[in-house]
Amino acid sequence: MPILAFTPQLRRFTETPEVSTGATTLRAALDAAFALNPRLRGYVLDDQGHLRPNVVVFIDGRRNDERVRLDAPLQPASRVHVMQALSGG
Repeated sequence: MPILAFTPQLRRFTETPEVSTGATTLRAALDAAFALNPRLRGYVLDDQGHLRPNVVVFIDGRRNDERVRLDAPLQPASRVHVMQALSGG
């Protein structure tokens, strides 16, 4: 089953459960996490349901650049990492 994990930056604001899900797309995996903690949705997605500009998703070690449909396919052994992009110098 794909595993969805959130990095510690998001834990400062709300509970970020690691989710093992049968989801076959990124959107379905995110929805599984939001079902466990609905507040998490507002930190990850905007009002239109798109990834917020400061959120980055990696699927199996590769950055997912599609931010609207979130239809990237997941494999049974996929690891998804959701993180807030950090800036600074």
